[in-house]
Amino acid sequence: MAISDPPFSLSVADGDPDDLPRTLRREREAREREARERQARERAATMPAGYHSFVPPFGDAPSASAGTVTRLDLPFLHLMAFFLKAVFAAVPALLVLCAMIWGAAHAVLAWYPELVKMQILILFPPG
Repeated sequence: MAISDPPFSLSVADGDPDDLPRTLRREREAREREARERQARERAATMPAGYHSFVPPFGDAPSASAGTVTRLDLPFLHLMAFFLKAVFAAVPALLVLCAMIWGAAHAVLAWYPELVKMQILILFPPG
């Protein structure tokens, strides 16, 4: 047995990717990447002259492996601070939205005064 021969069967590499050791996953991903690049080169060779398809350089393609988040360990105070910042960041947007709706309502009222059916006036006595 040579050093390059693994002491276990590579048939495990056909199972669930989470069950594999990291080195086996990397090897399998490298083989898959080489196969994709070989197919892309073969497709490019069969394309008509002057046709150029974009093939990203080696290492720029994002990994297609999926993941599942099972736990998020985040302190409550950090989460609370994030949401308070989000609320304060939303206040100017809400003010601008209210101003736009108010302006649109006054423009519609100016152009179509017959649309007003009822108007509530609140008057305060002087004094």
